[in-house]
Amino acid sequence: MRKLTNSEQNKIKLLTKNRVLFILIEPTETGLTKSIMDATGLVRHFLKNKNIHDYDLQSQGTENKIVIKSIIHTGFKTINSQASLYRPDTKNGDPRIWFYGLKNIANANDIIAIIYFDSSFQIFNLTQLDIEMLINSPIHNPLQDLIREINNTENEVAFELLAKLRSIASKGYVKSIVNADTGVGRTLETSLGIDMNSSKSPDYKGIELKSFRDDRGTRKGLFGKTPDWKLSKFKSRVEILDNFGYQGKNGDFRIYNTIRATGRNAQGLILRIEADKDWLIENSDNAKIGDFLVWELEVLKKVLNEKHKETFWISTDSKFIDGNEHFLYKEVEHTKNPLVNQFALLIEMGEITIDYNIKRKLDGSIEDAGCNFKIRPNSLNLLFPPSETYKLI
Repeated sequence: MRKLTNSEQNKIKLLTKNRVLFILIEPTETGLTKSIMDATGLVRHFLKNKNIHDYDLQSQGTENKIVIKSIIHTGFKTINSQASLYRPDTKNGDPRIWFYGLKNIANANDIIAIIYFDSSFQIFNLTQLDIEMLINSPIHNPLQDLIREINNTENEVAFELLAKLRSIASKGYVKSIVNADTGVGRTLETSLGIDMNSSKSPDYKGIELKSFRDDRGTRKGLFGKTPDWKLSKFKSRVEILDNFGYQGKNGDFRIYNTIRATGRNAQGLILRIEADKDWLIENSDNAKIGDFLVWELEVLKKVLNEKHKETFWISTDSKFIDGNEHFLYKEVEHTKNPLVNQFALLIEMGEITIDYNIKRKLDGSIEDAGCNFKIRPNSLNLLFPPSETYKLI
């Protein structure tokens, strides 16, 4: 795709601010002439991720073509259309997509935005349409109505959850159910009636909950992800402990460590992006060890996208009453649709780090909290589109 103009970028920012999820495609002169466009990797991922269509499961030939209702937005009017998704018999069955009537609204190399809502593709010419005018127009128009409907639908669960959080906050400080760092999250989940489990799915009807003690200024947890042991020199986290651990104050053997890309830590460990292979690598300054852990960046991006498609980041005041910690849940930052392509850059900048919390207890057993990716507290706006903030008290 060509480089977007400043005007097109501003329109994207406006759509993102309005929480509209979309994908972009650029018809070429040849494509418009032949009524054909390649379904690029981003388009295929969008369709598959939204459970619209999976080209990998589609057989070749026009007889296996899939047709989906489409609506073309021209400003104050719409055109009923159809989208054709297929894999031709020729050229290895490279995935194709076409919107009937596209020639009437697009020139070669215009940027076309594709939204999927209400079982239909909603498409419009990002290059030509005055998006800001249409959204803010005092005259109702189809694009304005579409964005309003998307907002209402997308936020329905969020508003339900927000009401529950405000009800919890209105009761004041809540006693922690466990004396541990995890108490702030576990207490909230219990208050919301969420069962403790090991599922990696978001916590509340598709919304991930991340609560944190506001007075600590600590990094915010994104997700935990084990390295790819097949690609890594080390084959378990116990090897990390054995090679880089140290004696704890109570006699256990531990490694409580933060690793970043901007400098080596006390154990001589550092992160590095291997761009050619699209890997995140952890390296030791011990020449006999060198590179010892590998994560595939594409896998990490997928985990980030799945885990934080929609997240409530809940700041909490903490205080001790009669020797027990209590929490007051006071504010929510509501993020959606992480900018996954920023992930590697934020690692290189030191904004995203990895934490270990592994120890061998006196009885020889291993306690392992995994490899946890965290982000600096003031860097959420570098990883997510503009967010909404809600006061709970």
